[in-house]
Amino acid sequence: MPVPMIFCKLRRQGLLAPLVCVLPGCAGVQSVMSPAGPAAAAIAKISWVMFIGGTLILLLVMALALYAVLRAPRQRARTSSPLNSSPRTSSHLLIVAGGVALPVLTLTALLVYGFVEMRQLRGADPNAPIDIVVVGNQWWWDVHYPGAPGLAVTTANEIHIPTGVPVRIAVRTNDVIHSFWVPRLAGKIDLIPGRTNHIVLRADEAGIFRGQCAEFCGAQHARMALLVIAEPAVRHQAWLASQRRPAAHPADARALRGRREFTARGCVDCHAVRGLGAAPLARGPDLTHIGSRLQLGAGTLANNRANLVALIAHGQRLKPGNRMPAYAHLEPDALEAIAVYLEGLK
Repeated sequence: MPVPMIFCKLRRQGLLAPLVCVLPGCAGVQSVMSPAGPAAAAIAKISWVMFIGGTLILLLVMALALYAVLRAPRQRARTSSPLNSSPRTSSHLLIVAGGVALPVLTLTALLVYGFVEMRQLRGADPNAPIDIVVVGNQWWWDVHYPGAPGLAVTTANEIHIPTGVPVRIAVRTNDVIHSFWVPRLAGKIDLIPGRTNHIVLRADEAGIFRGQCAEFCGAQHARMALLVIAEPAVRHQAWLASQRRPAAHPADARALRGRREFTARGCVDCHAVRGLGAAPLARGPDLTHIGSRLQLGAGTLANNRANLVALIAHGQRLKPGNRMPAYAHLEPDALEAIAVYLEGLK
């Protein structure tokens, strides 16, 4: 049957709308159905095998159950009679074969298959160097690229990796339990207080892949996202080189005022900006190159000047419970100047 006729038939039967609602979940920046790395592809394969296997078991068992219930009453009486020692289809045989033996054999096969595949998955690149350290906080991600003095890089809520290269991520937490999950690249790994866990990410194609904390960690758990940006090795090295530079100097008088306001209002007490000194408390993201990031507030807002102003002035309204107080009392010119300064930190 031609494809257009199939869709017309589905529409007439009222099945097209549910299909249209389901299909968008098979793609996107955070879809397990669209793997972009070997680990995610293995997980998707296991999921499909388990789903198809479980569906076939269900259909077979239900078919046997319907046969037992719907067959002719005379046949049911004959097979259930104790005087009939050799019925054509024994009810006991149906129960043992269809209800016990078939599920046990098929589920055991699926279990063995899952164990074999997961063992290979967990054994991927166990000796790869630890390239990136990710620290979970309520509710944002602190990202460190270790290196020699002057070569280490700290950023937030974004992980940059080269394509086609396995990158080992060390994860830990500063407060409660979090869970690191980038569906299109790998499975989940928990961040446990007092412990460091590891996961390997590999992107086979360039792109932006959305990740998420997958363990409820407080009021703003849903706004604890991150982006993994995979790009060719040359561009990745260029990005690392740019991130190693200190903060850019203000480009004009407005940005210069913004830096003065940023310092005078105590922002440097919690946010590090290389060139302005280390933050003594370091309770917030490193802002040295915040202007180059795609999002603000761990995926809460797109990174632009208007949203910078809104986040500074109304941070508790946009992300209630986060550790940064609201600065709605600042004059509009001061807020705008700080936003202009931060926007220039690229």
